[in-house]
Formats: sequence, structure tokens, C-alpha cells
Amino acid sequence: MDVRVILSALVLVMGCSTWVAAQAMRSNPQTGQAVYAKHCLGCHGEKLDGAGLDGQYLIVRPANLQSSASRAKTDWELLMTISHGAAFTPMHGFRGKLTDQQMLDVLAYVRMMAPFDQLS
Repeated sequence: MDVRVILSALVLVMGCSTWVAAQAMRSNPQTGQAVYAKHCLGCHGEKLDGAGLDGQYLIVRPANLQSSASRAKTDWELLMTISHGAAFTPMHGFRGKLTDQQMLDVLAYVRMMAPFDQLS
């Protein structure tokens, strides 16, 4: 079997596992706020504007989750970033550090503070 086929299948399974979990679990923004405070606040800030105290020392600034570009991202896109990180940025993935439920709770908190707003 071709190594590329195996790797493609592995990436597909890993990517879909978070989506499947998201379909079956309910999220809690209050719990997400506590997880956000512990793991995200330092970079993304209290207002989710990317102005956290730790973020000022990064070469690539943390995402402003209140921006129209961030708010236009789907829940799936945000969940993938939380889970796997963002390439070429200090945003590392939390898969293995947080449970699927915790990641969904953080997503619920982010959406409560910065609701989805599809660009026109």
C-alpha cells in the first residue's frame, strides 16, 4: 500500500474525530471561560482582542477573536485551530492537553463573546 494513501487516511481520521465529537457533545460557555482563563487569556486577552500580556512578546501577534475575520470563521475552523494550532504562528494545538469537551466549551465561550458574523 502506498505511504501517501496511509498518511491521507490517517489525516482524515484525525481531522474527523473532532468533528464527530462536536456533533455529539453539548458545550458550556461558563466552563469554557474557566478553561480560556487558564490556557488562552495570556495571549488572546480578557476581551479576546489579542492583547494579552504574554502576547506582546510574540513576533506573530495572537489573533484578535473579536475581529470580523475571526468572527467570520466557522465553528469548525475555530475548533480545528484550537485542536491543531495555526501553522507558522505561536498558536499551538491543544489536542492531548485539553479534552474534546474542554475545547468545545472554549469554543462556546468564544462564540458567546464574539458571535459568528459571516462577512457580507
